[in-house]
Amino acid sequence: MEVKIGVQHAPREIALESAQSAEEVEQLVAQALAGKSQLLSLTDDKGRKVLVPAERIAYVEIGEPSVRRVGFGTL
Repeated sequence: MEVKIGVQHAPREIALESAQSAEEVEQLVAQALAGKSQLLSLTDDKGRKVLVPAERIAYVEIGEPSVRRVGFGTL
C-alpha cells in the first residue's frame, strides 16, 4: 500500500510502501488527528518506522495496493 503524508512547513511529502491495510492506516491517522496519540506511527514494508507529529500532518494520501510486476512486458 502506498502512503503519502504531507507535513506542514516541509517542502516535500513523505512517501512509503506499507504492508498495513488501508483500513489500518486510516484508523491510525484518525486516532492521531483526534488527539488520542501525539504521533502518527506507520511501518513500511522493510520494517522501518515513520513517526510524524500529529499536529504537523497536512494530508494523508492512501494509494492502491501495489502489484509487483515481473518481466519486460508492455504497459
